[in-house]
Amino acid sequence: MGSLEIQTPNPTTTLDPEKHAINGENAGGDADDLSPVEEVRLTVANTDDPTLPVWTFRMWFLGLISCALLSFLNQFFVYRTEPLVISQITVQVASLPIGQFMAKVLPRKRFGLPGLGSRKFSLNPGPFNMKEHVLITIFANAGSAFGSGSAYAVGIVTIIKAFYGRQISFLASWLLIITTQD
Repeated sequence: MGSLEIQTPNPTTTLDPEKHAINGENAGGDADDLSPVEEVRLTVANTDDPTLPVWTFRMWFLGLISCALLSFLNQFFVYRTEPLVISQITVQVASLPIGQFMAKVLPRKRFGLPGLGSRKFSLNPGPFNMKEHVLITIFANAGSAFGSGSAYAVGIVTIIKAFYGRQISFLASWLLIITTQD
């Protein structure tokens, strides 16, 4: 058996999406890897750059904020006569300039935390990249409940309070909602 080695591409690799080539050579030679949509072929490379940072402070901060904000706002607006639904596309559009702004203003200094040994991290490991943007969008998608509205048990809690005039504690409401989710 061969060894399990991960081969990384040459760090001087240049992508040419118009020619579908890497360093002037055909990218894999398989036409199935190329998108049939010209705009996609011209904007998104079909290769991966493993040097791009993914689990960054910016990704976690913007992702968690977008998830919490979308879930709160969509739940808040569901009680209107004409409910307002805020989709993850809103966050996807808004997070790009915010992420680029954070890449400019956050310090690049590397920090070490006690208990992590010699490991260091930075609040700003480099320019805001596509991988961070995609993960922020995934967080936002989780917060928007995939467009299907809130959890069904929220309606049960609302009915108990509004129509039966009974109080239900936060812990009981939370346990009901968490345990009845699919």
